[in-house]
Amino acid sequence: MAHESLLDQHKEKHFTAGEIVRDIIIGVSDGLTVPFALAAGLSGANVSSSIILTAGIAEVAAGAISMGLGGYLAAKSEADHYMRELKREEEEIIAVPDTEAAEIAEILSEYGIQPHEYAPVVNALRKNPQAWLDFMMKFELGLEKPDPRRALQSAFTIAIAYILGGFVPLIPYMLIPIARKALVASVLATILALLIFGYAKGHFTGNRPFRSAFQTALIGAVASAAAFGLAKAVKG
Repeated sequence: MAHESLLDQHKEKHFTAGEIVRDIIIGVSDGLTVPFALAAGLSGANVSSSIILTAGIAEVAAGAISMGLGGYLAAKSEADHYMRELKREEEEIIAVPDTEAAEIAEILSEYGIQPHEYAPVVNALRKNPQAWLDFMMKFELGLEKPDPRRALQSAFTIAIAYILGGFVPLIPYMLIPIARKALVASVLATILALLIFGYAKGHFTGNRPFRSAFQTALIGAVASAAAFGLAKAVKG
């Protein structure tokens, strides 16, 4: 029972919501930076807060739809690729079973398993077509069966994350009618949000949180400064 005691003492902590976090990161990062850069650029052109707010809301709506659709198509493409490979592998198991069985032996040998050890495994898989197919998909092709709800879930998550991120730089323009003053508040609010978001992103992805926070804020600052400067140059 010693191994059970060791397992009780050792509790591994793995983060298993990687796809959802990835979608949130994509949505929030673009949602913070793109409307922020747009608002900064329009502020540089000396337009009113109401115009900036109108343009910003339109951009957030269009961006959320575009990003959500992109997430849906990406997830749908992954699912379609899996189904194509599944059908192809199923046909190969039926058409050339000996070749596929030899591939099982080769895969197991790569893990250091000896012929006398993997022979029973090969025989067992040959008697169970579904287990055989699952084995080949995972260990030969490295493909996991996708969640059928993944495409819609990805689209919804990215779109909502984009909207939440996009309204951060726009809120000051709702409260402050003078664009110049609203820009200062927008910069402060967005940089703070980028720092918090970058730290959280680094924490969940296993990177150094403070470095991630600095890099994320820097990217947003550079984007907004470039947009502001370009608007100034064009207006001039």
